Amino acid sequence: MTTAAPPLLLRGARLPGAEGEHAVLLRDGRIAAVDPRDRAETAGAEPVELGGRLLLPGLWDEHVHLTQHVIRRRRFDLADTASPREVLERLGAELARRGEAAPDELLVGYGFRDGLWTEAPSLAAIDLVAPRVPVALVSGDLHCAWLNTAGARMLGLAPDASGLVREGPWIAASARLESSSTLPASAYREAAEDAARRGVVGVVELEHADNIAEWPARVAAGVEQLRVEAAVWPDRLEAAIAAGHRTGDALDPAGLVRMGPLKIVVDGSLNTRTAWCWEPYPDLDPHAEHACGVITTAPSELRELLRRARDHGISAAVHAIGDRANSEALDAFAELGMAGRIEHAQLVAERDFPRFAALGVVASVQPEHAMDDRDVADHHWAGRTDRAFAFGSLHAAGAELRLGSDAPVAPLDPWISMSAAVARRRGDRAPWHPEQRIPFEVALAASTRGRATVAVGDPADLVAVDLDPATLDPDALRTMPVAATWLAGRFTHRAL
Repeated sequence: MTTAAPPLLLRGARLPGAEGEHAVLLRDGRIAAVDPRDRAETAGAEPVELGGRLLLPGLWDEHVHLTQHVIRRRRFDLADTASPREVLERLGAELARRGEAAPDELLVGYGFRDGLWTEAPSLAAIDLVAPRVPVALVSGDLHCAWLNTAGARMLGLAPDASGLVREGPWIAASARLESSSTLPASAYREAAEDAARRGVVGVVELEHADNIAEWPARVAAGVEQLRVEAAVWPDRLEAAIAAGHRTGDALDPAGLVRMGPLKIVVDGSLNTRTAWCWEPYPDLDPHAEHACGVITTAPSELRELLRRARDHGISAAVHAIGDRANSEALDAFAELGMAGRIEHAQLVAERDFPRFAALGVVASVQPEHAMDDRDVADHHWAGRTDRAFAFGSLHAAGAELRLGSDAPVAPLDPWISMSAAVARRRGDRAPWHPEQRIPFEVALAASTRGRATVAVGDPADLVAVDLDPATLDPDALRTMPVAATWLAGRFTHRAL
């Protein structure tokens, strides 16, 4: 169980927007003073020398799937494959490495991206490589899986001749699969410690799971390195309402876990060509049923779910990737007179940019996705990418931005997200739509819940860094050295 942190006096801290070095007093989980003048005020405080390091507000990752992030470490990697043939070669090598696997144990791989494949996957091909061992190969965006017959049978799914299962059926099966996984608290603690080493103090947990019950139990078992806002999905909304949970309520004695939003998925994803768009995908028959993507939650159901959440004090986070999905989500927020969040907002109609600010809808975006998906977007959203991953347009229109990773889809590391947002490039490639870059100070505020500096009365959720991130090139920003992280005034990472 978390205990109160002893008071600390951080000495030799540089603060954003302030000259020289300063002392910062942390007491009772908050910033009690900056440059305290009364010696009695600091009595009993342990001195910590920062040596001129920059002290910043702690970082948040606004969109994670922690269970899948933890599970990914146990899945074999498919991230660098570029075709069905390469995926099957990797699967064959994994089967050979493991030797005789149990026919009742599901073998799971993760990370393929089929958005640019020129070959078609098939059930027959994966069955040829794995005729007996159940296999599920999960896409990098988590929206589909390539199954063999044994794997599909184990999960109660019925793939077509491609072997692929997408969107609703796969997401539901994935939730069942994860709920049956036995993950010790130590696995979550390791992931939380890794996040703390990167300066993270909090996450918004959007896993399709019983987050309201599971996260307090994890905290009680020692996973105390992060604040967690625990989302609820529609299948658990009524139970949350019956229990009287409202967004912001503490769910554990220490207040580390709080009730988060209702998560609603309106459409699919770009890589699976299921994001709901106003225009059809170029490789699909424009008259086909899903030529413009997939509606995962019908507009009428979306409004009813939002109404139930609003009327019971629960905020909403709506997954909308295609431009038509974003229009529909904004329409629903407008009709119900409620604010909320749109998760991803990857393609937005020009007329919709100003509506985010006008309606008080936060754009919760994942900048590293733009780096991962730029080629897929250029192909499947050809002629529209000037408004794809359009963080600059959203900011210019007055929208409040919050940055996240969608871990495990991208690394749970806010410095990577900030780098992608301010540079629109990774490695040696030229910036992609550089007009959509945002200033560093905007990216930082979008990663600290709007906290721009270290102020008296704020939570003592802080990070000390060795370098000034505002002066770094994008590649250096991705690997920012983090000297220390504090959560409610206690160290969760210390490399001083």
